[in-house]
Amino acid sequence: MLLLAHAAGFDCHVSTVNHGLRAEAASECLLVEDLCSELDVPCTVIDIMLAKGNVQQEGRRARYDALAKWATREGIGMILTAHHADDQAETLLMRLNRGSGLGGLAGVRERRPIDGTDIEVARPLLAFRRSELHAVIDGAGVAVADDPSNRDTAYDRVRLRQNLERSDWIDVAGVARSASLMEKSWSMVEGLAAEDVTEHAERRGEAFTYDPFAASGVERVPVWIEVVRKIAGDLGITLDRSDAAKIVAALTDTRKVNVGGICAEAIEDHGANYWSFRREPPRRTG
Repeated sequence: MLLLAHAAGFDCHVSTVNHGLRAEAASECLLVEDLCSELDVPCTVIDIMLAKGNVQQEGRRARYDALAKWATREGIGMILTAHHADDQAETLLMRLNRGSGLGGLAGVRERRPIDGTDIEVARPLLAFRRSELHAVIDGAGVAVADDPSNRDTAYDRVRLRQNLERSDWIDVAGVARSASLMEKSWSMVEGLAAEDVTEHAERRGEAFTYDPFAASGVERVPVWIEVVRKIAGDLGITLDRSDAAKIVAALTDTRKVNVGGICAEAIEDHGANYWSFRREPPRRTG
Protein backbone atom coordinates (compact mmCIF):
# COMPACT_ATOMS: atom_id res chain seq x y z
CA MET A 1 0.00 0.00 0.00
CA LEU A 2 2.90 2.34 0.72
CA LEU A 3 4.26 1.79 -2.80
CA LEU A 4 0.85 2.50 -4.35
CA ALA A 5 0.19 5.57 -2.19
CA HIS A 6 3.66 6.97 -2.87
CA ALA A 7 3.30 6.37 -6.62
CA ALA A 8 -0.05 8.17 -6.55
CA GLY A 9 1.62 11.22 -5.01
CA PHE A 10 0.01 11.10 -1.57
CA ASP A 11 1.75 12.86 1.33
CA CYS A 12 2.39 9.73 3.40
CA HIS A 13 3.34 9.21 7.03
CA VAL A 14 4.07 5.61 8.01
CA SER A 15 3.80 3.84 11.33
CA THR A 16 4.76 0.21 11.87
CA VAL A 17 4.00 -1.67 15.08
CA ASN A 18 6.30 -4.06 16.92
CA HIS A 19 4.06 -6.29 19.05
CA GLY A 20 7.05 -7.71 20.93
CA LEU A 21 6.04 -11.30 20.20
CA ARG A 22 9.06 -12.40 18.17
CA ALA A 23 12.76 -11.55 18.20
CA GLU A 24 12.61 -10.97 14.43
CA ALA A 25 10.03 -8.20 14.76
CA ALA A 26 12.61 -5.46 15.32
CA SER A 27 14.47 -6.32 12.10
CA GLU A 28 11.13 -6.50 10.23
CA CYS A 29 10.31 -2.98 11.39
CA LEU A 30 13.75 -1.96 10.15
CA LEU A 31 12.75 -3.22 6.67
CA VAL A 32 9.86 -0.75 6.75
CA GLU A 33 12.10 2.05 7.98
CA ASP A 34 14.62 1.37 5.19
CA LEU A 35 11.94 1.42 2.49
CA CYS A 36 10.49 4.65 3.89
CA SER A 37 13.97 6.17 3.87
CA GLU A 38 14.40 5.23 0.20
CA LEU A 39 11.05 6.84 -0.61
CA ASP A 40 11.72 9.86 1.64
CA VAL A 41 8.63 9.08 3.72
CA PRO A 42 8.54 9.74 7.49
CA CYS A 43 8.33 6.51 9.52
CA THR A 44 7.60 5.85 13.18
CA VAL A 45 8.11 2.49 14.91
CA ILE A 46 5.72 1.85 17.81
CA ASP A 47 6.63 -0.75 20.42
CA ILE A 48 3.68 -2.25 22.31
CA MET A 49 3.15 -4.91 24.96
CA LEU A 50 0.13 -7.19 24.83
CA ALA A 51 -2.08 -8.05 27.77
CA LYS A 52 -2.78 -11.71 28.44
CA GLY A 53 -5.57 -13.36 26.49
CA ASN A 54 -6.31 -14.16 22.85
CA VAL A 55 -3.11 -13.08 21.08
CA GLN A 56 -4.74 -12.04 17.79
CA GLN A 57 -7.63 -10.18 19.41
CA GLU A 58 -5.42 -8.46 21.96
CA GLY A 59 -2.87 -7.65 19.26
CA ARG A 60 -5.53 -5.97 17.14
CA ARG A 61 -6.88 -3.95 20.08
CA ALA A 62 -3.45 -2.79 21.23
CA ARG A 63 -2.30 -2.05 17.66
CA TYR A 64 -5.22 0.21 16.81
CA ASP A 65 -5.05 1.92 20.19
CA ALA A 66 -1.36 2.69 19.61
CA LEU A 67 -1.96 3.84 16.03
CA ALA A 68 -4.81 6.13 17.13
CA LYS A 69 -2.58 7.77 19.74
CA TRP A 70 0.20 8.19 17.17
CA ALA A 71 -2.19 9.69 14.61
CA THR A 72 -3.59 12.10 17.21
CA ARG A 73 -0.10 13.30 18.15
CA GLU A 74 0.81 13.77 14.49
CA GLY A 75 -2.44 15.52 13.58
CA ILE A 76 -3.44 12.71 11.21
CA GLY A 77 -7.17 12.12 10.84
CA MET A 78 -7.16 8.89 8.83
CA ILE A 79 -5.14 5.67 8.93
CA LEU A 80 -4.97 3.44 5.85
CA THR A 81 -4.46 -0.30 6.22
CA ALA A 82 -3.73 -2.80 3.45
CA HIS A 83 -6.52 -5.32 4.10
CA HIS A 84 -7.47 -7.00 0.82
CA ALA A 85 -10.15 -9.23 -0.70
CA ASP A 86 -8.65 -12.43 0.69
CA ASP A 87 -8.74 -10.96 4.21
CA GLN A 88 -12.35 -9.98 3.63
CA ALA A 89 -13.36 -13.44 2.41
CA GLU A 90 -11.60 -15.14 5.33
CA THR A 91 -13.33 -12.84 7.83
CA LEU A 92 -16.78 -13.41 6.35
CA LEU A 93 -16.41 -17.20 6.23
CA MET A 94 -15.10 -17.32 9.81
CA ARG A 95 -18.07 -15.31 11.02
CA LEU A 96 -20.53 -17.40 9.03
CA ASN A 97 -19.03 -20.44 10.71
CA ARG A 98 -19.64 -18.83 14.11
CA GLY A 99 -23.26 -17.95 13.34
CA SER A 100 -22.73 -14.18 13.34
CA GLY A 101 -25.55 -11.77 12.64
CA LEU A 102 -25.64 -9.01 10.03
CA GLY A 103 -23.21 -6.81 11.98
CA GLY A 104 -20.55 -9.52 11.96
CA LEU A 105 -21.22 -10.53 8.36
CA ALA A 106 -20.48 -6.98 7.21
CA GLY A 107 -16.90 -8.20 7.44
CA VAL A 108 -13.92 -5.88 7.32
CA ARG A 109 -15.35 -2.37 7.12
CA GLU A 110 -14.19 -0.08 4.32
CA ARG A 111 -14.19 2.89 6.68
CA ARG A 112 -14.89 3.25 10.37
CA PRO A 113 -13.64 5.21 13.37
CA ILE A 114 -11.37 3.61 15.94
CA ASP A 115 -13.47 3.08 19.08
CA GLY A 116 -13.30 6.00 21.48
CA THR A 117 -11.40 8.28 19.07
CA ASP A 118 -11.94 10.67 16.18
CA ILE A 119 -9.40 8.76 14.06
CA GLU A 120 -10.87 6.93 11.09
CA VAL A 121 -9.49 3.73 9.53
CA ALA A 122 -9.90 3.29 5.78
CA ARG A 123 -9.10 0.16 3.76
CA PRO A 124 -8.79 1.14 0.10
CA LEU A 125 -7.48 -2.23 -1.14
CA LEU A 126 -10.43 -4.49 -0.25
CA ALA A 127 -11.23 -5.05 -3.93
CA PHE A 128 -7.76 -6.43 -4.68
CA ARG A 129 -6.57 -10.01 -4.28
CA ARG A 130 -3.51 -10.93 -2.23
CA SER A 131 -1.81 -12.19 -5.40
CA GLU A 132 -2.30 -8.84 -7.14
CA LEU A 133 -0.64 -6.97 -4.28
CA HIS A 134 2.21 -9.47 -4.17
CA ALA A 135 2.77 -8.77 -7.87
CA VAL A 136 3.19 -5.06 -7.10
CA ILE A 137 5.76 -5.86 -4.41
CA ASP A 138 7.64 -8.33 -6.60
CA GLY A 139 7.68 -5.88 -9.47
CA ALA A 140 9.23 -3.22 -7.25
CA GLY A 141 11.85 -5.65 -5.94
CA VAL A 142 10.98 -4.88 -2.33
CA ALA A 143 12.00 -7.25 0.47
CA VAL A 144 9.10 -8.36 2.67
CA ALA A 145 8.87 -9.90 6.12
CA ASP A 146 7.69 -13.48 6.58
CA ASP A 147 5.65 -13.79 9.77
CA PRO A 148 5.51 -17.51 10.74
CA SER A 149 2.24 -16.94 12.62
CA ASN A 150 0.62 -16.66 9.17
CA ARG A 151 1.27 -20.40 8.82
CA ASP A 152 0.43 -21.40 12.40
CA THR A 153 -2.58 -23.73 12.23
CA ALA A 154 -3.36 -23.05 15.88
CA TYR A 155 -5.27 -20.04 14.54
CA ASP A 156 -8.70 -20.47 12.95
CA ARG A 157 -7.92 -17.91 10.25
CA VAL A 158 -4.79 -19.76 9.14
CA ARG A 159 -6.63 -23.09 8.85
CA LEU A 160 -9.42 -21.44 6.88
CA ARG A 161 -6.89 -19.66 4.63
CA GLN A 162 -5.12 -22.92 3.83
CA ASN A 163 -8.43 -24.58 2.97
CA LEU A 164 -9.39 -21.64 0.75
CA GLU A 165 -6.10 -21.95 -1.11
CA ARG A 166 -6.88 -25.61 -1.81
CA SER A 167 -10.46 -24.93 -2.87
CA ASP A 168 -11.21 -24.74 -6.57
CA TRP A 169 -14.88 -23.75 -6.28
CA ILE A 170 -15.02 -20.84 -3.79
CA ASP A 171 -14.76 -17.50 -5.59
CA VAL A 172 -12.82 -15.36 -3.09
CA ALA A 173 -13.57 -12.14 -4.96
CA GLY A 174 -17.27 -13.01 -5.02
CA VAL A 175 -17.31 -13.72 -1.27
CA ALA A 176 -15.56 -10.39 -0.66
CA ARG A 177 -18.17 -8.58 -2.78
CA SER A 178 -20.94 -10.18 -0.72
CA ALA A 179 -19.33 -8.84 2.45
CA SER A 180 -19.22 -5.38 0.89
CA LEU A 181 -22.93 -5.55 0.04
CA MET A 182 -23.76 -6.68 3.58
CA GLU A 183 -21.73 -3.78 4.93
CA LYS A 184 -23.96 -1.39 3.02
CA SER A 185 -27.04 -3.06 4.54
CA TRP A 186 -25.48 -2.91 7.97
CA SER A 187 -24.63 0.77 7.54
CA MET A 188 -28.33 1.37 6.87
CA VAL A 189 -29.23 -0.42 10.14
CA GLU A 190 -26.70 1.68 12.05
CA GLY A 191 -28.08 4.83 10.47
CA LEU A 192 -31.65 3.95 11.43
CA ALA A 193 -30.57 3.18 14.99
CA ALA A 194 -28.72 6.50 15.31
CA GLU A 195 -31.79 8.31 13.98
CA ASP A 196 -34.06 6.47 16.41
CA VAL A 197 -31.89 7.38 19.41
CA THR A 198 -31.80 11.02 18.35
CA GLU A 199 -35.52 11.36 17.67
CA HIS A 200 -37.24 8.78 19.89
CA ALA A 201 -35.04 8.24 22.96
CA GLU A 202 -35.05 10.66 25.87
CA ARG A 203 -32.94 10.96 28.98
CA ARG A 204 -34.97 11.22 32.16
CA GLY A 205 -32.65 11.75 35.09
CA GLU A 206 -30.50 8.64 35.39
CA ALA A 207 -32.60 6.64 32.93
CA PHE A 208 -33.39 6.59 29.22
CA THR A 209 -36.79 5.96 27.68
CA TYR A 210 -37.29 4.82 24.10
CA ASP A 211 -40.40 4.31 21.97
CA PRO A 212 -39.55 1.32 19.75
CA PHE A 213 -42.54 1.84 17.45
CA ALA A 214 -42.38 5.61 17.02
CA ALA A 215 -40.57 5.42 13.66
CA SER A 216 -42.23 2.24 12.39
CA GLY A 217 -45.16 0.08 13.37
CA VAL A 218 -43.25 -3.12 12.67
CA GLU A 219 -40.64 -5.00 14.67
CA ARG A 220 -37.12 -3.99 13.68
CA VAL A 221 -35.01 -6.23 15.89
CA PRO A 222 -31.59 -5.48 14.30
CA VAL A 223 -32.24 -1.75 14.68
CA TRP A 224 -33.45 -2.17 18.26
CA ILE A 225 -30.31 -4.10 19.20
CA GLU A 226 -28.16 -1.20 17.99
CA VAL A 227 -30.41 1.31 19.75
CA VAL A 228 -29.95 -0.57 23.02
CA ARG A 229 -26.17 -0.60 22.54
CA LYS A 230 -26.13 3.15 21.85
CA ILE A 231 -28.28 3.90 24.90
CA ALA A 232 -26.06 1.68 27.03
CA GLY A 233 -23.06 3.65 25.77
CA ASP A 234 -24.75 6.89 26.81
CA LEU A 235 -25.17 5.33 30.26
CA GLY A 236 -21.45 4.58 30.35
CA ILE A 237 -21.69 0.85 29.62
CA THR A 238 -20.19 -1.03 26.68
CA LEU A 239 -22.73 -3.68 25.71
CA ASP A 240 -21.97 -6.42 23.19
CA ARG A 241 -24.59 -7.41 20.63
CA SER A 242 -25.42 -10.74 22.24
CA ASP A 243 -26.33 -9.00 25.51
CA ALA A 244 -28.25 -6.30 23.66
CA ALA A 245 -30.16 -9.03 21.80
CA LYS A 246 -31.11 -10.64 25.14
CA ILE A 247 -32.46 -7.31 26.36
CA VAL A 248 -34.49 -6.78 23.18
CA ALA A 249 -35.92 -10.32 23.40
CA ALA A 250 -37.02 -9.73 26.99
CA LEU A 251 -38.54 -6.33 26.26
CA THR A 252 -40.51 -7.57 23.26
CA ASP A 253 -41.89 -10.21 25.63
CA THR A 254 -42.64 -7.41 28.19
CA ARG A 255 -40.21 -8.91 30.71
CA LYS A 256 -37.98 -6.87 32.99
CA VAL A 257 -34.34 -7.88 32.62
CA ASN A 258 -30.89 -7.13 34.04
CA VAL A 259 -28.11 -7.86 31.55
CA GLY A 260 -24.56 -6.53 31.20
CA GLY A 261 -25.04 -3.85 33.83
CA ILE A 262 -28.29 -2.55 32.27
CA CYS A 263 -31.67 -2.78 33.95
CA ALA A 264 -34.41 -2.61 31.28
CA GLU A 265 -38.19 -2.91 31.33
CA ALA A 266 -41.18 -2.38 29.08
CA ILE A 267 -43.60 0.17 30.54
CA GLU A 268 -47.17 1.08 29.66
CA ASP A 269 -48.16 4.57 30.75
CA HIS A 270 -51.57 6.04 29.88
CA GLY A 271 -51.80 4.03 26.70
CA ALA A 272 -48.20 4.73 25.67
CA ASN A 273 -45.71 1.87 25.51
CA TYR A 274 -42.01 2.49 25.84
CA TRP A 275 -38.81 0.87 27.03
CA SER A 276 -36.86 2.15 30.00
CA PHE A 277 -33.13 1.68 30.60
CA ARG A 278 -30.94 2.50 33.57
CA ARG A 279 -27.67 1.29 35.01
CA GLU A 280 -28.07 -1.74 37.21
CA PRO A 281 -27.61 -0.65 40.85
CA PRO A 282 -24.48 -1.92 42.60
CA ARG A 283 -24.90 -5.23 44.38
CA ARG A 284 -24.92 -5.18 48.15
CA THR A 285 -22.09 -6.95 49.89
CA GLY A 286 -21.60 -8.14 53.44
